[in-house]
Amino acid sequence: MAIEPNFLDELRARTPLATIIGRRVKLARSGRNWKGCCPFHGEKNPSFYVYDDHFHCFGCGVHGDAISFVMQMEGKNFPEAVDELASAAGMEVPKETRRSREEVAHVQSLEDVLEQTQKVWSQALYTPAGKAGLAYLTGRGLTRHTIEAFGLGWAAEGRGSLAAVLEPHGITPHMMAEAGLMRLDEDGNPKGELFWGRVTFPIRDRKGRLVSFGGRILGDGQPKYLNGPETPLFSKRRLLFGLDRARAAVRAPRPKGVPPTDLIVVEGYMDVIALHQAGFKGAVAPLGTALTPEQLEVLWLVDPSPILCFDGDGAGRRAAARAAEVALPLLKAEHSLRLCLLPEGEDPDSLVRVQGSEKVGALFAEAKPLSAVLFDLLAGGVNNPGPEERAALRRK
Repeated sequence: MAIEPNFLDELRARTPLATIIGRRVKLARSGRNWKGCCPFHGEKNPSFYVYDDHFHCFGCGVHGDAISFVMQMEGKNFPEAVDELASAAGMEVPKETRRSREEVAHVQSLEDVLEQTQKVWSQALYTPAGKAGLAYLTGRGLTRHTIEAFGLGWAAEGRGSLAAVLEPHGITPHMMAEAGLMRLDEDGNPKGELFWGRVTFPIRDRKGRLVSFGGRILGDGQPKYLNGPETPLFSKRRLLFGLDRARAAVRAPRPKGVPPTDLIVVEGYMDVIALHQAGFKGAVAPLGTALTPEQLEVLWLVDPSPILCFDGDGAGRRAAARAAEVALPLLKAEHSLRLCLLPEGEDPDSLVRVQGSEKVGALFAEAKPLSAVLFDLLAGGVNNPGPEERAALRRK
């Protein structure tokens, strides 16, 4: 049975592995992860570890994901295990058809379009045409190593420049449009490239696969930041910029005495990149939207208590209040949030450049539990409220 990889990835992302395994194995917290006695071989001392997306026993060597756990524990075959987990997650398993097989191949072709585009843009940054983009990034304090690690690039001026470069590789405007690189007119025909005259930011899914791009214009043009549209590869509500790198950093083994890496949610691409360069490897950001319930669930799979960091202005406080309202219905005993409101007029990028990583680290260390700041967030800084303000606050 061939099931499209995107469906399986989504199923794994929606399946809390510790919950699935915890029904069969008594698990206890071990830092960010869980541990227990292996159900596949008799042991008295726990050596079976459960991470956000896989399990591993250091005693017998067994390892796998949610699907393989159900297969091994319940003796089910692959389709049966997928059916069981999909039913629990409220998903419908797509039936195998010729069309579904063609769709899998189509998705792979879109990945090829994005990868070829990434090569073009990352190389263009170091050409005379990309001089302004490179100057902008280095002027923001980014090193050559950081620029290359994040794959930053330059989309040349002119709305037909990318199509002309990709055409010799067999990539058509229709393929570019389906990959989120061109707009469509009312008749469904490609009518213009989305990214031109912008610094480009590759957007990757949690496994590091390229799924879209973001772009920042230089100068006074609008919009300042632009994200690719929804495509078969890209869902803004479920992804966070930098998640692949942050997830690896949070899960990485640490020497004894070294504190865990915090998962830190900030507001923009440059905040994420600046924090990574300064040593805060757990930084991520939403993709041009307010934090969504789907993104919160993804965050909790990586860290049970991530830090939400907001700029120190009125917009930042409003964003924090919105995030709190989204999170409240989803909170559980094992899922919480910490909030960090920066000083007035500051963002993580500016703070780390001006005051250094030690100051920023101290602010993150002082992040407060959501319960401790919720009232102040909802009150919105109102002093001596009148009857109308008190009634509105009571409703909140």
